[in-house]
Amino acid sequence: MATITKELAKNIAKKLGAEHKKKTTAHDFYVIYHQGKPIANFGIRRGSRKELGHDHVPSQIFLRPHDARLLGQCPMSREQWLRKMSAKGLLPQ
Repeated sequence: MATITKELAKNIAKKLGAEHKKKTTAHDFYVIYHQGKPIANFGIRRGSRKELGHDHVPSQIFLRPHDARLLGQCPMSREQWLRKMSAKGLLPQ
């Protein structure tokens, strides 16, 4: 399984243009918008243990763990992700 680290989760948020919406004591919450409408959201743990997995992120951005890892490591762009979301019927018309 492709573990999503805190660093990869932050890279994914940045690449997808996610807006930081809320801080809690345990998580930072991000929302991804397309054409002004929210299409996905996820949380990133705020703890200092960066090696802890963020394995919830792939399902919350509608990707397999391998694809989420590629997104965080750069081979996949926001446009490619949006095409995948469109193919799955997850984007507003």
